Amino acid sequence: MSRIGKLPVTIPEKVTVAVASGSVQVKGPKGQLAHPIVTNVAVAIEDGKVVITRDGDDKTTRAAHGLMRAQISNMIKGVTKGFDKKLQVIGIGYRAEIKGKSLVMSLGYSHPVEFAIPAGITIEADKENKITVTGIDKKQVGQVAAIIRDFRSPDHYKGKGVRYVDEVVRLKAGKTA
Repeated sequence: MSRIGKLPVTIPEKVTVAVASGSVQVKGPKGQLAHPIVTNVAVAIEDGKVVITRDGDDKTTRAAHGLMRAQISNMIKGVTKGFDKKLQVIGIGYRAEIKGKSLVMSLGYSHPVEFAIPAGITIEADKENKITVTGIDKKQVGQVAAIIRDFRSPDHYKGKGVRYVDEVVRLKAGKTA
């Protein structure tokens, strides 16, 4: 049995979980999320807890069992607390600011980089060039943060670029003459 999959997920007071038509819907104070149920995995609600069981014992079913439990747990955390990722823009002349519904960054290119903020995501940029991406869907928050980071990945010689706040970039030694 999957160590993660066999653990039931407790449902907090202000959250409602419904299983219908092959998907799990979670509603909470911050919004609502839905996720399709993987094949060979059954989801049931018992005594204020979500219980996930599986039909078979093959490798993909075992993996899907733990994955489905983690997805439901993340959905419940998202609608109650939300998720956030913090990025930092490092470099002389590098800036990030919010203009309307887009994030505009100066990253050393000949043009400013504009990123349209997707629905369900909130982005904040402060004066210290820190960008905070928040939302209720963990996957979407991580994807948006990764896209922003990819506009100018950290340079391993000077350290310039967009990086996660807790990311450590090891600097390489330059050429010696």
